[in-house]
Amino acid sequence: MESVPDGWPRAGSVAAPIFPLPGFFLYPGTVVPLHIFEPRYRQMIEDLLDGPGRLVMGTVVDGHENELAGAPPVYPIAGLGEIGRHERLPDGRFNLLLVGLARVRVHERESDRLYRKVEIETLEEIPVAPERERALRAVLQKAILARCDEFLNLPSLMSITNLADLLIQRMELPIATVQRLYAELDVEKRAGAALREHEERPRVPRPE
Repeated sequence: MESVPDGWPRAGSVAAPIFPLPGFFLYPGTVVPLHIFEPRYRQMIEDLLDGPGRLVMGTVVDGHENELAGAPPVYPIAGLGEIGRHERLPDGRFNLLLVGLARVRVHERESDRLYRKVEIETLEEIPVAPERERALRAVLQKAILARCDEFLNLPSLMSITNLADLLIQRMELPIATVQRLYAELDVEKRAGAALREHEERPRVPRPE
């Protein structure tokens, strides 16, 4: 179950920088590489390295991808991440490893920096009933492995929420569908919806 990151309140009073990207969702528990080159985001990383090191990855609303140079709208449910490792390049760019921490609801606020800021509300999930966990875990594991070309060693006790998220990431879904699934805080409902997408979208094997 997702939880409030240590030292952060559950709602309202915390501001964080937001890095909007089209078609990208930061899932809790994942580690993603980022290459930072725009001046405003280089400023953001410099500021974060002097502070908590946490930023929001916001998904640009579908259809606004051509507005990245400005301030495109983002979906209200986003991912909070923490810089796990950084490399500052000689020309001021950065390579990062960002660790997903939690889903958050974001509200835009005024910023005195080159980059945008949001107020965040960390969201709590509704867990699966214990008596249904085992069966649901088995079905999710089977669906994920059916969409793998390579060997994937899934931990036997991997959480239902992480399994549901992994299945979503293994499918090529429309952005609107991914956003709907990503924003679902009832873990059993998210898992069920992901499994329905899996059944309705036959996997096309990669060419040899």
